[in-house]
Amino acid sequence: MENIPDGPAVVIGNHSQAHGPVSVELYFPGEHYTWCIAEMMEKDKVAEYAYRDFWSKKPVIIRPFFKLVAHLIPSLSEIVFTNADTLPVYKDKRVFKTFQLSVEKLEQSAKIVIFPEEYTEYNNIVHRFQRGFAHLGKYYYRQEGQDIPFVPMYVCPARGELIFGEPIYYDHTNKSEEEAERICGYLQDAISEIAYSLPRHRVVPYPNVSKKKYPYNERLL
Repeated sequence: MENIPDGPAVVIGNHSQAHGPVSVELYFPGEHYTWCIAEMMEKDKVAEYAYRDFWSKKPVIIRPFFKLVAHLIPSLSEIVFTNADTLPVYKDKRVFKTFQLSVEKLEQSAKIVIFPEEYTEYNNIVHRFQRGFAHLGKYYYRQEGQDIPFVPMYVCPARGELIFGEPIYYDHTNKSEEEAERICGYLQDAISEIAYSLPRHRVVPYPNVSKKKYPYNERLL
């Protein structure tokens, strides 16, 4: 908790399948808003996105079951994600709306929570981060004239914990693309180091794979 700054901050965590967003919604301290892919908030897009992102990595033999599940959840998903403390993330020209809404919440001293992993593996703790979220630092500086802190958060279902690391601050004097690389590199490594520092446990990875494939938090040689 001592690593969460007072005032506005952006908190970056490992997705840990559904554990990350659910844990943050239930237990994250203070006012916060979580980035949520817009497709999960739009009823006609939920089924396709949910299957592709949540269950397409499941064993082939049980994938038809999850395709069915994906087509049963749109109404529930729309209700849940539009009533939770979420902000829609768009992948088209509306992405500027995502940044503007986020900056407005930061201006109110709220925290923005983001789970930016993609399917490219980084190590046995996290998958590589999509870089776009780091530009939130640029937009915040433009409107507030201050550099925002980005806080690493390790989601550890095996221990029932959310663990926060030391923040890194956006540097507006650096080129935005270089800054995105610097911040993502730090956060990926910081989250990994938190995991490595804990007693041996299973890590819940980003892809929804069989539990038999969950890695341990042992540092790879």
